[in-house]
Amino acid sequence: MKVYTYQGESPTEALQIAQQKHGEEALVLQTKEVRKKTMTQPALYEVQVAIDEEAQPSMPPSLPPKKSNNASERLQEIAQKSLEAKRNAKKAPALTPVLGLGEESDDLLQLSDTVRQISELAGVPTSQKNHSLSNKLNKELSRPIVGQNMGNTEAESTKNEIKELKAIKAEIDKLNDKMKILGEMVWDKEGPKKEGLMIPQEFAEIYRLAKNSGIYRSHLDKIMQLTLELMPLKMRENSVFIKRYFREVLRKMVYCRPENLEVGSKKIIMLVGPTGVGKTTTLAKLAARYAFMMNKKYKVGIITLDTFRIGAVDQLMFYAKKMKLSIDTVVDPGEFVQAVDSLKYCDYILVDTVGSSQHDKQKIDLLKSFVNSDSNCAIDVSLVISATTKYEDLKDIYHTFSVLDIDTLVLTKLDETRGFGNVFSLVHETKKPLSYFSIGQEVPNDLVVASSEYLTDCLLDGFKKAE
Repeated sequence: MKVYTYQGESPTEALQIAQQKHGEEALVLQTKEVRKKTMTQPALYEVQVAIDEEAQPSMPPSLPPKKSNNASERLQEIAQKSLEAKRNAKKAPALTPVLGLGEESDDLLQLSDTVRQISELAGVPTSQKNHSLSNKLNKELSRPIVGQNMGNTEAESTKNEIKELKAIKAEIDKLNDKMKILGEMVWDKEGPKKEGLMIPQEFAEIYRLAKNSGIYRSHLDKIMQLTLELMPLKMRENSVFIKRYFREVLRKMVYCRPENLEVGSKKIIMLVGPTGVGKTTTLAKLAARYAFMMNKKYKVGIITLDTFRIGAVDQLMFYAKKMKLSIDTVVDPGEFVQAVDSLKYCDYILVDTVGSSQHDKQKIDLLKSFVNSDSNCAIDVSLVISATTKYEDLKDIYHTFSVLDIDTLVLTKLDETRGFGNVFSLVHETKKPLSYFSIGQEVPNDLVVASSEYLTDCLLDGFKKAE
């Protein structure tokens, strides 16, 4: 085993030079900064790699041998050899001597040394807990292996072997997790460190996931800071625990309103929002949900104010006819009050409105006149927004329509995007609850009651259609 040192202006550059010389079998021992960046000189990093030249087949330097450097594969191979050697020893008729030199001893020593090296690379303190596997292996080297004639049954031996393998596998999983952290060692070149927020290496993966989802930068930094302050130190050792904790923080920052199905109170729900977000289709889904898909069949009436868009009335007429629901078309606030009064027998009155640009103040004022047309009517105003809209536009849309006293948000087109951070940032900033998610075009099935769990799962894991 020989040790070589290579230098470069970054850890990545130095490692690439080492791999060009020795291939992927080079085992990294140490990475350190030997010179800080100045006005006249670039930074200089040094990488030390170990090469087992005796094990390498002779070939031209330009064609290095391909050898796996995966810690999990190496440890599993060594553990398997150890187990096979034990089984062979148990077949011997007499006592096996105390382990000395030989293939099994070399393998166990190699495993112990590998654990130590990886722990050092990962920056793990050399405590008794972190070196439990090394200590266990060192004890194994000094323990005599007893044959079958010492009273241990085959079943007991097999059970012990399984326990040992499970313990080794658990340690391998921990080491793999630390190797993942090592793989993120150079991520901070593009990280937020230069802007004041110090993100530990073990949070690099979850930070990237959240950033790529489209969460507004200041919101993400606030959430990360909160996570770093509240998360127990023991949980930081495992990336699964980190992601689970971060998911819980996000979930508690999403506001959702439970579905109110209280009997005896008439509910008027008005859907407002920009053009093309799916208000009419969402209204049809809601009508079918209340009229046919609940435990109780509610009486539903429909009112449409969208007389400007060609085909909008025909589309609603088609749905209403299929579901055998009452529908009225109105053009002014006076007719709207009359239509609401004519549907007073309904449990739910759903109101479809004309789509309006957030920059069209005239249409927004017209919608406001409908909302305020009857002081005796409590209208639940739901702003329908698309998940495909960028955060800046969502924020602009919300502030324009907020003159209508928005009660809740309805999110559509979840199936048409891969990033949900924009919606999360809007909900987090406005503190307005989400009520429903439209997850496809199929009427009436592609509508679900909003939940923080579902939105958070979409944000971190990608969209999956709710069952």
